[in-house]
Amino acid sequence: MRQFVDTGLVALDLANTWDEYLDEPERLPDPAALRRFCEEFGELPGEEPNPDALAAVREMRGRLRAVLACEPPERTRALARFAAGLAARADVEDVDGVPVLRFVALDGAGTADRLAVRAVRELLDVAAAGDWVRLRLCAASPCRDAFIDRSRPGRRQFCSARCANRAHAAASRARHRT
Repeated sequence: MRQFVDTGLVALDLANTWDEYLDEPERLPDPAALRRFCEEFGELPGEEPNPDALAAVREMRGRLRAVLACEPPERTRALARFAAGLAARADVEDVDGVPVLRFVALDGAGTADRLAVRAVRELLDVAAAGDWVRLRLCAASPCRDAFIDRSRPGRRQFCSARCANRAHAAASRARHRT
């Protein structure tokens, strides 16, 4: 059973491993959960997940969430600053006979760096696909989950129907109180 893969992007699904709606918002409570996260994404950990690796991933998740919280013009600069501090290099790969420049983790990089490099690579792919301005954070308080708005008009505000329903119910209650 998949526990972590929702969007299929490490960048978003890792950022969303903190869920304010849960009694215990931390969805990566221990090294075993980090291992399951990595396995679901086919990302072998750089080392056996341990408390230090878990702390590094959580710290990196906070920096990633800060990047995602920026509006598109600033988000690009924030992503560049985030990527500049990673143990990574550019590599040319053959994809169906076409050379493609990829951002890859250095050999021996830890779990946090490997996940961060993959997150940056995915965010660059999101931007290249034209979805950079459609990358949003949920407007339902206290949720701040990241999502890509794939709706036709491009005005989606909530990460899920759950958040939309809660926000609309709260607005309705507020209107009826006055």
